[in-house]
Amino acid sequence: MTVAQDPSALTFECETGNYHTFCPISCVAWLYQKIEDSFFLVIGTKTCGYFLQNAMGVMIFAEPRYAMAELEEGDISAQLNDYEELKRLCVQIKRDRNPSVIVWIGTCTTEIIKMDMEGLAPRLEAELGIPIVVARANGLDYAFTQGEDTVLAAMANRCPDKAPESEKEERSGIQKLLNFGRKKEDVEADESDYAKHTPLVLFGSLPDPVVTQLSLELKKQGVKVSGWLPAKRFTELPVLEEGYYVAGVNPFLSRTATTLMRRRKCKLIGAPFPIGPDGTRAWIEKICSVLGIEPKGLEEREQQIWASLEDYLQIVRGKSVFFMGDNLLEVSLARFLIRCGMTVPEIGIPYMDKRYQAAELAFLEKTCNDMGVPLPKIVEKPDNYNQIQRIYDLKPDLVITGMAHANPLEARGINTKWSVEFTFAQIHGFTNARDILELATRPLRRNNNLKDLGWDKLVREEAKV
Repeated sequence: MTVAQDPSALTFECETGNYHTFCPISCVAWLYQKIEDSFFLVIGTKTCGYFLQNAMGVMIFAEPRYAMAELEEGDISAQLNDYEELKRLCVQIKRDRNPSVIVWIGTCTTEIIKMDMEGLAPRLEAELGIPIVVARANGLDYAFTQGEDTVLAAMANRCPDKAPESEKEERSGIQKLLNFGRKKEDVEADESDYAKHTPLVLFGSLPDPVVTQLSLELKKQGVKVSGWLPAKRFTELPVLEEGYYVAGVNPFLSRTATTLMRRRKCKLIGAPFPIGPDGTRAWIEKICSVLGIEPKGLEEREQQIWASLEDYLQIVRGKSVFFMGDNLLEVSLARFLIRCGMTVPEIGIPYMDKRYQAAELAFLEKTCNDMGVPLPKIVEKPDNYNQIQRIYDLKPDLVITGMAHANPLEARGINTKWSVEFTFAQIHGFTNARDILELATRPLRRNNNLKDLGWDKLVREEAKV
């Protein structure tokens, strides 16, 4: 599959709208679960604490590994000692939870009062003997998903540049334990499945089943994944030597990609993202081409997935979908839905990094040409008042939007889907394409069911009122 590299035919506009999105400190919700030996300390005001409580819910059966360091009026007016207060909290965290790493999450308040978190962390780290990673994942970002980007960029600087000999011996011991009882021929056969290539590290926080799926898909092509950023444990961060290849799995990780290239001297593989069967195939093909490996069986694999999605494709073919912009997944999701037979008049996106998403943008243009549909207009920082007028004029079958606008649009008879649901769902890889369509078609299927009850007429009448 050849992908054009110049998305010049796409139309880009930039408005001056507000960012109607969650606060990036919400990244704690999935990162503390992914990195099992971590503890996240959010440094902010009571408002931040209220947001975390509401965004994450209440954990009854398990105490989550995150907490709030609340800034009061005394702190903000510089009457208290930041170091002593943070030391007191971190000593308690070490005593009660004993994590392998403490991640300080900065908020808007820490920016406003110019708290020197980067200066405090090394002193406290040396005193406590626990690594302290500083990430300013605050509301000055464009989208809430960029909180993960900030944390991973900070962790990329902590990845070892060489594996210590003791660690090599330990890992070999673990490998011996895992291979206990297996024949030597079987163990050697596993290693022979991989081609010889420059080490590859993937970055992006994904659920463990998806990590396994993508690693196995690459293994089928002879590509060995040397590590993931983040790893399940902070102590197992991947080795990043100069010249290693890195590839991202999400479109909102541009800071991490920049850090890996500039600070760690790694080589970024610019590929479309593995969302949908088409994106997953293109992602694997690009990795194989860079590593000098001839991909095999990917066309058949993709067609097999498309055939299994036919029941959903019948629902979306010929329908239109409008993206208001929320989580920076918009371009990848639009490209997949266009391939499913939908049209996309507009893609709203809070922030567009054309360099990091260059391959995805080129793939979007190619997909539109292949499907014979008009190219979407991409609007950065969309003004929602203007967007609402465009939605009224275009009358799309579905609007994918942030939670703030869903109910008002539904009240006016417009089908909506929360964009945040795609953030937390498993949408990467071949096998998870069905989950994307399950989410996207739910409002359409609901309306078909309501028509049988005669409720569609009532909704139209209420919309007129």
